[in-house]
Amino acid sequence: MKALYKKTMGFFLLIGILISTLPLQAQDDETFITVSGVVKDEKTKKRLEYVTISVPGSNVGTVTNADGEFFIKIRESLHADEVEISHLGYLNSFITVKGQDISDYTVLLTPSANVLDEIVVRAREPRYIVEEAIKKIAVNHTPQSSMLTGFYRETAQKGRRYINISEAVIDIYKTPYSDMNVDKDRVQIYKGRSLLSQRKSDTLVVKLLGGPNLSVYVDVVKNPELLLDPDILPYYAFRMEESVMIDNRPQYVISFQPQAVLPYALYYGKLYIDKERLAFTRAEFKLNMDDTNKATQAILRKKPFGLRFKPIEVSFIVTYTERDNVSHLSYIRNEVRFKCDWKKKLFSTNYAILSEMVVTDREMENVNAIPHKQAFKPTQSLSDKVSDFMDEDFWGSYNIIEPTESLESAVNRLRKQQR
Repeated sequence: MKALYKKTMGFFLLIGILISTLPLQAQDDETFITVSGVVKDEKTKKRLEYVTISVPGSNVGTVTNADGEFFIKIRESLHADEVEISHLGYLNSFITVKGQDISDYTVLLTPSANVLDEIVVRAREPRYIVEEAIKKIAVNHTPQSSMLTGFYRETAQKGRRYINISEAVIDIYKTPYSDMNVDKDRVQIYKGRSLLSQRKSDTLVVKLLGGPNLSVYVDVVKNPELLLDPDILPYYAFRMEESVMIDNRPQYVISFQPQAVLPYALYYGKLYIDKERLAFTRAEFKLNMDDTNKATQAILRKKPFGLRFKPIEVSFIVTYTERDNVSHLSYIRNEVRFKCDWKKKLFSTNYAILSEMVVTDREMENVNAIPHKQAFKPTQSLSDKVSDFMDEDFWGSYNIIEPTESLESAVNRLRKQQR
């Protein structure tokens, strides 16, 4: 089981020396309209992050950034009338489009009332609900092979400074969810760019190996060995929490935490399950840090001799979107925080790596697998495979996660370093 766990973890940290990057292919051109704005809580006016922005009746979408901002590009051929905004614990909202560009639009989401009958919900055994949802994965989740288009971004920070920013448009091939095996699922880089710090003090940098493969290995429904394998469930204690609404649908919320000591680190977190369909809608989980050695073994691939490494947090968010009674992978977020210091130094340095992948489009018909030779390998680092951060129109008609104000400032600073 331990060896299997290390395989399905799906990513490793590599601490090493910066190396040069490779050039990349040109962008495409396509006619589209744009809708941009910010999403806030109607009552508190707080900006909401990771809100789903989508075009009804299509597979086009993105999410808001950490500042609650979004920017979505819609092909004119879709003849879209509106854009839908949905978020955990809120009622859905819509923006009327009708073929026109819209900018700086403010969306106020209304918190949803708890509509579940708590007496009925709490009468059901939470582990039983999870087990029943696992049995229905083949029915509830994507039933055929699919090719997803996604936007992937990873950033590395040393203290509060960004030292590495890498982005890519990726193709993600997935076999049917009835085949809960990720061995044939693959990721291919279509286009990307990277910007690295040139400071000598930042020469030592932490890289995320296989980063874009987050789309494969952290899809907990497609890769149940990470969390949802029936053989793993006895290692966890489950508890029913207060119910919520997602996409105007009531959800069971079931928390879990380790109740066994194993040779490797387990997780704790929450599962969100559609009450009517018993489909997994969302998973939030963190690696258990009670045993630092076990946590380190789970995420660290390689480091220089004499460097001490201490993991602080490894967290994940995975969401699924329902379309026509079928749930599809929508968004993955991973954050890794840790400390590094040399044995002879008094103070340690804080590092953080944030990775996000949002599915911006998907194709369900006449899909061909990504050839193995073209697939992004788990041993590769995105920042070593792409380059060129200077073209502001680099992404063309592709949807991305809008950069935050802090990220834009970091890009400008790193650009100046490279001149």
